[in-house]
Amino acid sequence: MPRPAVIQIPIRKVNNDEMIDGEDVLASEEPLEIRLVYGPEANRVQKSISVTMCTPGDDFELARGFLYTEGIINSKEDILSVKHCNGENENVVKVELNEQVAIDMSKLERHFYTTSSCGVCGKSSIEAVRVVCKNIVDDTGLRFESNIIYQLPEVLRQKQMVFERTGGLHASALFDSEGNLILLREDVGRHNALDKLIGAALENGMLPLNKYLLLLSGRASFELIQKATMAGIKIVAAVGAPSSLAVQMAEDAGITLIGFLRGERFNIYTGKERIII
Repeated sequence: MPRPAVIQIPIRKVNNDEMIDGEDVLASEEPLEIRLVYGPEANRVQKSISVTMCTPGDDFELARGFLYTEGIINSKEDILSVKHCNGENENVVKVELNEQVAIDMSKLERHFYTTSSCGVCGKSSIEAVRVVCKNIVDDTGLRFESNIIYQLPEVLRQKQMVFERTGGLHASALFDSEGNLILLREDVGRHNALDKLIGAALENGMLPLNKYLLLLSGRASFELIQKATMAGIKIVAAVGAPSSLAVQMAEDAGITLIGFLRGERFNIYTGKERIII
C-alpha cells in the first residue's frame, strides 16, 4: 500500500485566548534507506550507504539522483535494477549496479564535501566537487529574459500540490527559456527534492540539464549548487538567499546564480551575462 505524502492530525487552535479543536494536514516524513549492490558477479557486495528523512514517493528517483550527484554512477546504464527491498519494505530501496562499475567508498563516506552545518573548508569542498563532476559543460548559449523569470515562482506555487495542503515542502523545478515547466519534484528536504528531480531527468535521458533553469523554492545552499553542477545546470534561481559558499561554487562552476526571486525583483550573484533585462 502506498505511503501517504500527507497526514491529518488533530490539533487545538488558539486565537485570542480562544481554543478550538480541529485538524491540520502535515507533510509526511519517513526514513528511506538506500542500499547498494555492486562488485563482480562471483562476489557481489550489499552495503547500506545512506539513510535520509524524506517525503514518501519517488523513492527510486531519489536513489538514482543521490547516486548520480554523489558521483557514484555516471549514467543510467550503470544501474541494473532499482526496487524496494524484498518487494515489501518500502522504506528500503536496493540499487543493483553493473559489475563493471567501480565503487570508490571514500565518496560514499562524504569526505569530499558535506552540508553547511558541518563546517568543512569551503575551498577544499569546491575542489573536491570539481574532481568528481562530469558535467561542467557549455550552456549552448542559454539566455533567460527577466520578465519570464519573474513569473516562475507563481507557476511553481500553482503546481506544488502537497505544499498547497501543508505549507511544509521544498520544491525543485526545471523551466525552459519560454517559462514552461518541464519537471517538478517535492520533498521535506530541499536536497531530496533536487535528487528526485535529477533522478527523474537521468532516467528520462535528459542529462546534462544545460538547457534549463533550476528554480529552488527556498534558499540556495552549497550542497544544492553542487548537485546542480553535477547535473550540468547553468542557471539556478532561488526564492531565498544563497550562502557565501554557494556563490563561490556557482562562480567556480560557471553557473548563473539568482537569489531573492520575489515579485518583479531578484539579485544576480554570478553569471549576469545569461540574463536579459
